[in-house]
Amino acid sequence: MNIFKRIFRIGQAEIHAAVEKMEDPVKMTEQGLRELREDLANATEAYAKVKALAIRTENEREMCEKESVNYAEKAILIMQKAQSGDVDIVKAEQLAREALSLRRKYYQEAETLGVQAAGLQQSSQDMLKNTEILKSNLEKWEKELKTLKARVKVSKATEQVNKQLAQIDNNGTIAMLERMKAKVEDQEALAKAYGEIAHGKNDLKDELNSLLKNDSLSIEKDLQAIKEKLGIGGSNG
Repeated sequence: MNIFKRIFRIGQAEIHAAVEKMEDPVKMTEQGLRELREDLANATEAYAKVKALAIRTENEREMCEKESVNYAEKAILIMQKAQSGDVDIVKAEQLAREALSLRRKYYQEAETLGVQAAGLQQSSQDMLKNTEILKSNLEKWEKELKTLKARVKVSKATEQVNKQLAQIDNNGTIAMLERMKAKVEDQEALAKAYGEIAHGKNDLKDELNSLLKNDSLSIEKDLQAIKEKLGIGGSNG
């Protein structure tokens, strides 16, 4: 039966796909489960047919058994009539023999049908048991398939994230960020330098103004000294 081959293939699907990377385990499992569902439908239909045949055979056996008993009773009834003189003894024995012959015929048919009915009943029970096992396994594998699909989604998402992380350096993203960082630091340093230069210019200007102011005072002092040396008075009046 191909069911076991399919079950075996389902069991190997994930292993082969994971190791050889040649086939999608989800698709293989889905295909296997579709085939098993078809097998389950066929097995259920076959079980129903065998069960119906077993019931019909048992009904035929019961009918033959009743006919066998019926003809046995007829043979006795005919002989009873011959005993009472209602029927000629020779004729009665002839009819009794025919009745007993039919009784034996139906009895043998009942025995044969009984064996057949028992075999069919056993076959139907075995088929029902196997069908229930297949149904139970199918439900279990369908649940496992849902889990497998979820695992595949997670693994693909994880693979994509890890792949992106692994390719960051390859794409030069980190190097570009480092260059941007260095450029920003250079710009910040340059801005600071310009600020220090501007501050230095202001200090120089203030110092120059201070010096110039001090020079004017010194000139007045020198002029006063000359005037005193020349005996020039302190006022022009």
